[in-house]
Amino acid sequence: TTLLQDEENVGNVKRLIAKVFELSLQATVPDEADVEPIVAASTVGRFGDYQCNNAMGLFSKLKGKGSGQFKGPPAVGQAIMKNLPQTEMIESCSVAGPGFVNVVLSNKWMSKSIQKMLRDGIDTWAPKLSIKRAVVDFSSPNIAKEMHVGHLRSTIIGDTIARMLEFSHVDVLRRNHVGDWGTQFGMLIEHLFEKFPNIEAVNETAIGDLQAFYKASKQRFDDDSEFKERAQKAVVRLQGGEKRYRDAWAQICAISRREFDSVYGRLKVELEEKGESFYNPFIPSVIEGLTNQGLVEESEGARVIFLEGFNIPLIVVKSDGGYNYASTDLTALWYRLNEEKVEWIIYVTDVGQQQHFEMVFKAAKIAGWLPTEANKYPRTSHVGFGLVLGEDGKRFRTRSTEVVRLVDLLDEAKSRSKAVLEEREKDKDWTKEEIDQTAEAVGYGAVKYADLKNNRLTNYTFNFDQMLNDKGNTAVYLLYAHARICSIIRKSGKDVEELKKTGILSLEHQDERVLGLHLLRFSEIVEEACTNLLPNILCEYLYNLSENFSKFYSNCQVIGSAEETSRLLLCEATAMVMRKCFFLLGITPVYKI
Repeated sequence: TTLLQDEENVGNVKRLIAKVFELSLQATVPDEADVEPIVAASTVGRFGDYQCNNAMGLFSKLKGKGSGQFKGPPAVGQAIMKNLPQTEMIESCSVAGPGFVNVVLSNKWMSKSIQKMLRDGIDTWAPKLSIKRAVVDFSSPNIAKEMHVGHLRSTIIGDTIARMLEFSHVDVLRRNHVGDWGTQFGMLIEHLFEKFPNIEAVNETAIGDLQAFYKASKQRFDDDSEFKERAQKAVVRLQGGEKRYRDAWAQICAISRREFDSVYGRLKVELEEKGESFYNPFIPSVIEGLTNQGLVEESEGARVIFLEGFNIPLIVVKSDGGYNYASTDLTALWYRLNEEKVEWIIYVTDVGQQQHFEMVFKAAKIAGWLPTEANKYPRTSHVGFGLVLGEDGKRFRTRSTEVVRLVDLLDEAKSRSKAVLEEREKDKDWTKEEIDQTAEAVGYGAVKYADLKNNRLTNYTFNFDQMLNDKGNTAVYLLYAHARICSIIRKSGKDVEELKKTGILSLEHQDERVLGLHLLRFSEIVEEACTNLLPNILCEYLYNLSENFSKFYSNCQVIGSAEETSRLLLCEATAMVMRKCFFLLGITPVYKI
């Protein structure tokens, strides 16, 4: 299935070109049903802007059927070119090599398209995906444990995927699947009862540092067998719904949640919590359903699902009768498909959990919850990511070998970018608030971009100096580039909103055309990043946009030139696309430097 609906993709050039080739292919080979046009943006600019690559495949298909209609792939390419309907979009076409049809877009049409976006807004360039509703399950820290650098990747990548899908008109359920249910609550609750016999008196200040509290209860659990036994019984009593235990559990969750929310607030990430406990009441009936289908078997006292292609079974009920991750994840998947009626469910966790999710998805397919064919909806995707490494190439930790707290990391990023602003004496002519907001936008933006620009599957090395560098592929460089464009427009003294209504944009100079073409590719890039769940595709596009703008600005005088109006509009279009890229990456733009 294709993710996009064509009729509405007015801003998606690749889709518009594909539509024209679809008509040509129907005329060229009317007896071949449903030939999908294979259209790609040209990597070598000298041949054209886009390319249709159907000729070779079609020729071998026709030859296989014994048709002598064409002498070879180039002849198929010529016929496809000849049958292209008239359109103001295309300036010229040519056939190269084994039948590649190269298309050069019309400058006039490109200019008009950019101008239309300037008037109607960047949202008219949003791709329209064919799905209506998706779940993005991301961040998902554990209650009573601090959010650390490992949660950073899931939170940032998940947020960007959610933003890109929302921009593409998908109703996204942003789910925080927090670890709020499990054996660790036994020891936490027992420790709480020991320290605070009067549970009503418990609050944030009384407990103090929740992490220290967690460590102390773990110490008791490991050292004291009587405490351990009480803790194990407490789990049963909590899961049985005893009020005193439920209340203590709710207290611990509430304190932990406030800590999480302060991190989400700083990162400007929105999430709706539906933790493991939410799905607990549904587990028995889901497992009963799977058992009735004959999928669940007894094995060494546990209840498991054997899956072809995996050397271990998926345990859905442990030998002690308790539930585990698989029980919860299968139930959450069932709930999302049946209760929330979701078409695409995306899980953002580290690469180490890939096998677990592959097993859960496989079980869901055998149960008939999901189609077995790839790319049919509803579907599930595991978005894995690599580790965050320190300078030594090992897992990123503090000097005392603790995992790095997310709060400390964000504080450091902000204070470093603030120091740079003060070094440049911005504190003399900027208000305290401006300094603070810029330091935050640049600091947090740098942390996010350093993560998102890498292919998520790879490990990446966390390095403040690199990510806060104002040269190279960094958020700082890009935010400054955006601020420079804003300053060019301000210096012109022109009202850019007025120019959008009255001015005419043209792309005569080669560098203007390269920049214009890159702007027009925005929609198809967002589509590609959504389809492949790869935010780095959008980062690469943004960096190249900035580079193309620099080249244009070096070679084309803006202020005081005969083309000033047109070039100011091109500056504004670039700034608008950059701002939307920043928004999709969860980065706050900067307007002055």
